[in-house]
Amino acid sequence: MADQELHTIGWRERVNLPQWGLVGVRAKIDTGARTSAIDVATIEHLDGDRIRFEVVAQVNPKRVTRWVEATPVRTTQVKSSNGLAQERIVCQTRIKIGPVEQDIELSLVCRQGMLCRMLIGRIALENTFLVNPAEKYLLTSATRPAKPIQPLKDTP
Repeated sequence: MADQELHTIGWRERVNLPQWGLVGVRAKIDTGARTSAIDVATIEHLDGDRIRFEVVAQVNPKRVTRWVEATPVRTTQVKSSNGLAQERIVCQTRIKIGPVEQDIELSLVCRQGMLCRMLIGRIALENTFLVNPAEKYLLTSATRPAKPIQPLKDTP
């Protein structure tokens, strides 16, 4: 780890999910959470162990969503903020925060009522980021709204 540069991020950043065709998703950096999570409105099970889900990238001032098809990497038990255990589907995708691009796992969950559509947990932060809890948007723009783009490729 000593040879790798650590990037300082704030407690909130805008992230891109290029494989899923989304840019500017508002994410809360949460060192108290182990696994990262993203807001989904609907999950449908397809043939061949694949799923289709509607990612909610933004709700205000305009609702922005994108349908994504993927093969889950696993399911997991997660203790949510209300203290109850939930079983969640986990998918892997590429994330870009400022200059940093890496693959992460995201659990799919309804985050309705939460300020941020995405939560980035410790596993995604390890060996790459330092978190400054007094700042936000250190690597990204606070004002760039979420929007759908053409996905880079079909997700495996």
